[in-house]
Amino acid sequence: MKRFNWQITLGIALIILSAAVYVVHYVIFRDVHHILIYLVGDIAFVFLEIFLVTLVFHRVLEERDRRMRLKKLNMVIGTFFSEVGTDLLRRFAEFDPEIENRRQHLHITETRSPEGFDKVALGLQKREYSLRIEGMKLEEIRGFLMDKRDFLLRLMENPLLLEHESFTEMLRAVFHLTEELTAREDLVDLSESDARHLATDFGRVYHRLIHEWLEYMEYLRTTHPYLFSFAMRMNPFDRSASPYVR
Repeated sequence: MKRFNWQITLGIALIILSAAVYVVHYVIFRDVHHILIYLVGDIAFVFLEIFLVTLVFHRVLEERDRRMRLKKLNMVIGTFFSEVGTDLLRRFAEFDPEIENRRQHLHITETRSPEGFDKVALGLQKREYSLRIEGMKLEEIRGFLMDKRDFLLRLMENPLLLEHESFTEMLRAVFHLTEELTAREDLVDLSESDARHLATDFGRVYHRLIHEWLEYMEYLRTTHPYLFSFAMRMNPFDRSASPYVR
């Protein structure tokens, strides 16, 4: 309210000063015609100025700011996959009963078009994401996630992630899985119902991870070809993946 009152006071003061200057102009030159010509001209230009500032310059600056935020956001996402995501996908893929079918979709090349990425994403959404957790090294995965817990917490504190709801939901799913695993002392002798519950949590993380990874690969392909090349050489769904250039 105080700020609003201050703005009203300033506006009234500026109007009074403007009127005072016009009065001085009239007292000196006694030329109402000249005053009205410039007054009407200035008022007419105000509308054009509003158009240029609000609809043109503001839109340009807003788009530039959006691109900068997107660039910084994808730097954060890239750090996640370098530290956690790619390794986690590789571990999960070993226990995916549908992995052979999924590999065919996720063998991405530099020539894939944006429409191709959309088609792959749509096809993957229709598939099941259940993992055979009875064969998984649950204690090893728990240890891996616990080691990365501080890193993931710092990611969650990044304000940029507020603009990426799906990535935030994926991180939340990873945190939930970590909590489920750390809350259990014994990960070997699980009951059938408990195993099903954990399988659901693993499937949720796996599904969201693949979606975010695919979206990030599309971004790299169009903006950073050299990063995309390395990411494909480290493709977690490619058995022959190697950092060495062949």
